[in-house]
Amino acid sequence: MKVNPYLNFDGNAEEAFNFYRSVFGGEFIANMKMGDAPDTEKLPKEEQKRIMHISLPIGEDTILMASDIVPSMGHTLNKGNNMYVSLHPENREEADRLFNGLSTGGNIEMPIEDQFWGDYFGSFTDKFGMKWMVNYNEQNKQ
Repeated sequence: MKVNPYLNFDGNAEEAFNFYRSVFGGEFIANMKMGDAPDTEKLPKEEQKRIMHISLPIGEDTILMASDIVPSMGHTLNKGNNMYVSLHPENREEADRLFNGLSTGGNIEMPIEDQFWGDYFGSFTDKFGMKWMVNYNEQNKQ
């Protein structure tokens, strides 16, 4: 089984994913706008530009996915602390690169550093309101 994080945004999914691509690298494997779907001419012009689905591979078996909400269809976005994307890089250098890149412009909750439980760990909320954890464990490599 694979598990892929799926994020929701309020009109800035494309901006967020361009930022994530600048950190992770790679290319989008999907990038559809609301206006690409049938019958979306009924949506306000601004909502037609929103992301219906976007996906970016961020690891060998992980794809980061997202969409924008559609307010005219009654969607609302409630940001909260109920979800994190937990990254498990192969080494400390990659952990630092991901932490420093993704936390740019965001709010660091725990700086990345050696923790009492033995892992190299940090957490933050990025500039788009998404919560991330970066965790490297020398023994388990996860």
